[in-house]
Amino acid sequence: MREGPQRGWPIHVQVNDAMSDTAALMTYAVPAVAIVAAYGYIQSRLHRQSTAVRDAAHAAGLTEPPAIHPVIDPNKCIGCKACINVCPEMPEHRVLGMIRGKAELIAPSDCIGHGACRTACPVGAITLVFGTERRGMDIPDVGPDFQTNVPGIYIAGELGGMGLIRNAIEQGRQAIAYITAKRTPRQDSVLDVVIVGAGPAGFSASLAAMEQKLRFATIEQDSFGGMVSHYPRGKLVMAGTAHLPLVGKINFGNTSKEELLAYWQKVQHDTRVPISFKERVIAINRDGESFRIQTSAREIQARNVLLAIGRRGTPRQLGVPGEDLSKVTYKLMEPEQYSNRRVLIVGGGDSALEAATTISELPGSGVTLSYRAEAFSRVKPANRERLQAAAEAGRIKVLLRSELVSIETDRVLLRHEDRHATLDNDAVIINAGGVLPTTFLNSIGVKIATKYGTA
Repeated sequence: MREGPQRGWPIHVQVNDAMSDTAALMTYAVPAVAIVAAYGYIQSRLHRQSTAVRDAAHAAGLTEPPAIHPVIDPNKCIGCKACINVCPEMPEHRVLGMIRGKAELIAPSDCIGHGACRTACPVGAITLVFGTERRGMDIPDVGPDFQTNVPGIYIAGELGGMGLIRNAIEQGRQAIAYITAKRTPRQDSVLDVVIVGAGPAGFSASLAAMEQKLRFATIEQDSFGGMVSHYPRGKLVMAGTAHLPLVGKINFGNTSKEELLAYWQKVQHDTRVPISFKERVIAINRDGESFRIQTSAREIQARNVLLAIGRRGTPRQLGVPGEDLSKVTYKLMEPEQYSNRRVLIVGGGDSALEAATTISELPGSGVTLSYRAEAFSRVKPANRERLQAAAEAGRIKVLLRSELVSIETDRVLLRHEDRHATLDNDAVIINAGGVLPTTFLNSIGVKIATKYGTA
């Protein structure tokens, strides 16, 4: 009688153990399954959203990034979304997305070349490159220290492919740091550096040179602010967070051109950093261990030269008859002068769209926008939406797949979809970009390479 219970007891324990194991399994398995299901749902939703954005961009022909942009190696990408989380354009513009669990550049034309994605990637899956396989980009040969193939000649900012204001400010500061590091104090009249340009990179470099007590001169052929000063009135610019020498950390999100320039002018006034305006560099020649810089006003000798000029210092001309007429200009400065006038704007970039929409809001204006391609592939979504609204309201006539043939005193001739059209016209604004100062760079020996999707 005593053996029966003893034989049955282990069976009773096994049953209880099995029930306990099952309960424990259910306790952990159910939440785990729920977590996996939720993760799968989120990934599936991100995939659908990202695919839709990518397909829409391709359908609209918006497949070419405007400048420097990320290339993501799918073999290295772990799908952590760190790049997406730090992109300053997100979530307003879905530049990066997740497709099949991997990060991908889904809206190339919206990429502003911020570069934060590469820094944030924990596995080094992102490379920043210039140009694409279809559209090359001419870039001067510049090393990690911003020095070109010509020792003593440095390049920072837009000319080197960094058009974003925050990046240009940082490059100007860093370039001066490299120049300072190799400085050898001497008792002579030769300057440590001549800074050419007073845009974001040049202004930052000037402040840094002053902070480091370098002997320097800053020359600007136009007005303070570089290309920023030529933006249309009220244009929003993205400066972001940056470190400005002698000032410290500055934080500008989307601010207007006027606000940014006013801030820079106050900094210039407070720091008394010297900048020579309306002075143009004519030639740079090697003279032993230094350079002789010939300007429109004087000759300067310096051991280093920092070129902080824009890529579009010389407007690109179309070479059509009548382009030399006084009614033709290459940038929009004072929109009010176009009230009650019939204006043709040529171009498909942000400057062209901003000029067209700005003028279209003036009383009595008649605006036609001509662009040779089938879509505006390199413009910000906000500008594209503003143009569409103006076109739908009848304030702008948009002619895609069109080219300017000739300009006359009171009219223009266009070729539109293999047909010729004549428009009454009072003014022409050509926003066809600018010409890289290749001749100038070649004259001082700086090499230029065409990048087709390479770093």
